[in-house]
Amino acid sequence: MPTVGHRRERPITFSASAARLIEGVRFNDEVHKLPTGNTTFIPKGVYRFSTHEDADRHRQDCVAEGMARIALERT
Repeated sequence: MPTVGHRRERPITFSASAARLIEGVRFNDEVHKLPTGNTTFIPKGVYRFSTHEDADRHRQDCVAEGMARIALERT
């Protein structure tokens, strides 16, 4: 099985790290600066898909519909 990408595991420490907290806060702030960063456009619920392609198609449809809704609100 091919591996795509890699991630560095953060060490588990006994005491909390202020640097890690600041890193998380900055990431959260940047996400909320994105246009409509406060929504995923996907309605709440449990979804079951038979293939990854079906799941991707559903996500793309939800995002496209959400973007269209925002474009209509801005005009």
